[in-house]
Amino acid sequence: MLRFGAPFSASPLLTRRLLLSLPPLLLVSPAANPSPNPSVFSSIYASMASVAATPVAKKVRHEMEMFGDVRVDDYYWLRDDSRSNPDVLSHLKAENDYTTLMMSDVKKFQDQIYAEIRGRIKEDDISAPLRRGSYYYYKRTLKGKEYVQHCRRIISSQAPPSVFDEMPLGPEAPEEHVILDENIKALGHDYYSIGAFKVSPNNKLVAYAEDTKGDEIYTVYIIDAENGCPVGTHLTGITSSVEWAGDEALVYITMDEILRPDKVWLHKIGSDQSSDICLYHEKDDMFSLDLQASESKQYLFVESESKNTRFIFYLNILKQESGLMTLTARVDGVDTSASHRGNHFFIKRRSEEFYNSELVACPLDDVTATTVLLPHRESVKIQDFQLFSDHIAVYERENGLPKVTVYGLPAVGETIGQLKGGRVVDFVDPVYSVDPAECEFSSSILRFYYSSMKTPPSAYDYDMNTGVSVLKKIETVLGGFDASNYVTERKWAVASDGTQIPISILYRKNQVKLDGSDPLLLYGYGSYEICIDPSFKATRLSLVDRGFIFAIAHIRGGGEMGRRWYENGKLLKKKNTFTDFITCAEYLIANRYCSKEKLSINGRSAGGLLMGAVLNMRPDLFKAAVAGVPFVDVLTTMLDPTIPLTTSEWEEWGDPRKEEFYYYMKSYSPVDNIKAQNYPNILVTAGLNDPRVLYSEPAKFVAKLREMKTDDNSLLFKCELGAGHFSKSGRFEKLEEDAFTYTFILKALDMIPQASL
Repeated sequence: MLRFGAPFSASPLLTRRLLLSLPPLLLVSPAANPSPNPSVFSSIYASMASVAATPVAKKVRHEMEMFGDVRVDDYYWLRDDSRSNPDVLSHLKAENDYTTLMMSDVKKFQDQIYAEIRGRIKEDDISAPLRRGSYYYYKRTLKGKEYVQHCRRIISSQAPPSVFDEMPLGPEAPEEHVILDENIKALGHDYYSIGAFKVSPNNKLVAYAEDTKGDEIYTVYIIDAENGCPVGTHLTGITSSVEWAGDEALVYITMDEILRPDKVWLHKIGSDQSSDICLYHEKDDMFSLDLQASESKQYLFVESESKNTRFIFYLNILKQESGLMTLTARVDGVDTSASHRGNHFFIKRRSEEFYNSELVACPLDDVTATTVLLPHRESVKIQDFQLFSDHIAVYERENGLPKVTVYGLPAVGETIGQLKGGRVVDFVDPVYSVDPAECEFSSSILRFYYSSMKTPPSAYDYDMNTGVSVLKKIETVLGGFDASNYVTERKWAVASDGTQIPISILYRKNQVKLDGSDPLLLYGYGSYEICIDPSFKATRLSLVDRGFIFAIAHIRGGGEMGRRWYENGKLLKKKNTFTDFITCAEYLIANRYCSKEKLSINGRSAGGLLMGAVLNMRPDLFKAAVAGVPFVDVLTTMLDPTIPLTTSEWEEWGDPRKEEFYYYMKSYSPVDNIKAQNYPNILVTAGLNDPRVLYSEPAKFVAKLREMKTDDNSLLFKCELGAGHFSKSGRFEKLEEDAFTYTFILKALDMIPQASL
């Protein structure tokens, strides 16, 4: 489980009822750099600030000593693991009330932005149907409804699968069957999320994992796929990792008291959870368990992983009584992942020597006899692979971009050797995102998801025999969207050590001047080897169509440029992440994409750490910043092994119980480096039930900023009291969050027209 986030998630101001009352139509016409009346705008803001009581957290001295160094945290009391302390809840409510008041003058404009964003959505739609056995499976959204329906239709045709298949939808088509309606399940819950929806191999049962708090502790229900009736008892206190082991058993993972996935269990359908068999218990608190199913559905793989090492057990579904068997041994610094086809296991293996990974295969009856299929390459990172009965699709990264190559495989039973003659899938945009999707193992059809910053999310079926690619579904964007109106670019900033840092850029033609006067929003993450590839987000158009340039800084600590890119932005090299981001900002200013007065920045979770660090280092460089669920109390958190994720992340940030790491982490931890200086306009968000970043971290960050900063710029904190790391769960509620965030940025940049106030 990682501290990760996606761009632009902020906390909503309105309840679901109020959200649904807003009309889904465009109420304000976007224009490039609209000109407000600054004097009127400023006077309104000043008047509000004069009557608003800025929340001031009480100070309770709390000393922490390590290596003779004493740190004082006057706001340590804001941490309440029970989330019930009246003083804490009162303070969070005061912050929320203050945020609502300080944004009330632009509430009308926020509603307009929300209506504009929602107006781009085709509310009643279906996802690209996926063939699974004798059924098409898909999700349906309904007009005005927050959540999806999980549906299927029987496949009436006897023809073999083809990339040209289309699910019949007319009156003569087989009847649609709704397996599960999340809208019904969500009734009575402020938060509702399904983390797993797994259909049994025979298509008769469904197991789904449900979270109604946002704390990512799931309950799994098993239902009859035809009538929705419960089958057996439900399973409580588990992760979202659950897989079918044949048609009559489930394998799932539970967590310890610090929410570390530590035990894997076998559950026979119809039995009580108390009688489930524990297949493995990982006792090392730096390791966590994960679960994967082979595409062949013949094996399950239990992975025990730290941030640097991963080893694998396998379960033969036809021989469950044999329990778990070792596939790859635990070797420090060696990371493996696996799948199965025929009489071979296929393994992606990374080590210090082969840092960008190699792909090998071994016989089922001799897992030590490996054959190299794809060797390690310095400039190409093997990201993932997907197996089929006759093919393998390899997902790689080269020059900062994803790449998909398809290879034919010899018949099962024949000798397998190094893969050659692969066919590369072509993509049209200069910068883009591509991700694997579920496919049928027995077919020759590869499905993948593709998008770019100007191309809406698209599902493609690719014929691995012919190389023909067919678009199966592209997200509908209403409101006159035309991709040809937008430009995407890839630029490179140069760090002080000579490293070239890629930047992905989006803007609308004829709406920007590229003379330094345009507003720009720069997003960054840079942790966990996660790749923030340039993808599409329809809500972003509400900024870009107003003349904004949007950019992503692909900084070290992420995985965009290979394994070394990640290693050079973690542990004792973590500051490269922050200086890379500053370098990208300076590049954009120097090359006249924006100016300091028009530059806003955004990051979530570990990207929120990035925001906190660069705000302390270069507050003069930015006009506004949005830090979503930010990991900002790094040193205190990483010194406390009772906090979820701490022990498992010592290999990411360092173990501050060691003096070298203590002082290095202290030198950048945002809470520990706030000082008396001017800061830009800042919005900080949190979720009370967040298990990844405790709500108290952003709460303390804001409290200390209020105490120390020397400017009169806005500092707003919004804590969602009924959600977790990913904030509200409904699709329209999330749009409201985006509308609020964009309104904050536009207000900070004095870009809200007077007529909209």
